[in-house]
Amino acid sequence: MITHPQFHALLQAFGRRTGVPVLVNTSFNVRGEPIVATPRAAIEAFFGTPLDALVIGPNLVEKRPA
Repeated sequence: MITHPQFHALLQAFGRRTGVPVLVNTSFNVRGEPIVATPRAAIEAFFGTPLDALVIGPNLVEKRPA
């Protein structure tokens, strides 16, 4: 039984693309900063990190290539 179909679909898609069907979900904060508590804070923190993409609910935020 799949209890979270969107998350299951995300894992499957990531697995197909990379060969590794695993994602790590951690507290999201930049060293020395508090844990992110809002979508706005997540986006602000994201652009201050070397991460390539951020998923917030059904939304995917990606940085443009330099």
